[in-house]
Amino acid sequence: MINVIIVDDEPLAQDVLETYIQKVPELQLVEKCSNALQANEALQKHQVDLMFLDIQMPQLTGIDFLKTLASPPMVIFTTAYSDFAVEGFELNALDYLLKPISLERFMKAVNKAMDQLQLQRDAADTQAAAPAGEEREFFFVKADKKLVKVRFDDIIYIEGLKDYVIIRMDDSRVITLQTMKSLEEKLPDDIFQRIHRSYIVNVQKIEALMGNMVEVMEKGKVKHLPIGKNYRDELQEIVNRNKL
Repeated sequence: MINVIIVDDEPLAQDVLETYIQKVPELQLVEKCSNALQANEALQKHQVDLMFLDIQMPQLTGIDFLKTLASPPMVIFTTAYSDFAVEGFELNALDYLLKPISLERFMKAVNKAMDQLQLQRDAADTQAAAPAGEEREFFFVKADKKLVKVRFDDIIYIEGLKDYVIIRMDDSRVITLQTMKSLEEKLPDDIFQRIHRSYIVNVQKIEALMGNMVEVMEKGKVKHLPIGKNYRDELQEIVNRNKL
């Protein structure tokens, strides 16, 4: 069962979402909220897996509210305006629904949420199954309707594309429905470093740094990855620790 809350200041929008949610047996609506303050209380009271979050609300917008949450649930933004789509995806929103929301489009977003939650549960089960004290050397991701084993040492870098990520290796790639944030949390931070909102790199695969670019080798060719300004300092710390 997926616990859901609706956060929207429009009663009609709440009613539409509630009607759609009732059509999906896997979804359970635990609370409806009219603003961010009510939503914050709901997140404290319930174990929430998915939040339908309106953007344009009084006092605090949905985007600003999401930025205040240290460990937010999966988020599907709902709004009458398309102007906020890019910023929404930068905050790792699972999807972005434009009002009026059709049932077909709603179901597409919910299916993404179900796939994402299953990935999280599979990863948690894999980690729990590892013997105590044993370091993980791989993880499983869902791709092509199966769970694919990916070894940390094989990964060169990971590229984010909205709600998908591409795990790039020397001789192959894996495309999976996943957010960069959720995947980053599964990776050992002594091996992988986020260098950009769209890139995570295996530090051991870095060949050189040049200005605002990281150089890696992919299939025998040089590949340059951008360094985002918000990630530059952390990367520089790693370089300093390993510089002669």
